[in-house]
Amino acid sequence: MTKHENKYCPRCKEPFECKVGSILLCQCQGISFTDRERDYIRLTYPDCLCRKCLMVIKHEISSTAAQEKMKTILEAIRKGK
Repeated sequence: MTKHENKYCPRCKEPFECKVGSILLCQCQGISFTDRERDYIRLTYPDCLCRKCLMVIKHEISSTAAQEKMKTILEAIRKGK
């Protein structure tokens, strides 16, 4: 028998069902994370997050990474002038 848990997302406090016993049916299935995203989530939150929060965090981290990359490129361009 598969194990499903009713949980509350530690980020938004909304309820969701974690399907740890059938990971292919779990709400987090299909979301891929970079090492940076996975490390941030693991180190920041003590338990599973809802899909919405996982997607928001993924977007926030990728936006931050893009901004950092752009800043590095612009600094290199300025130094090259």
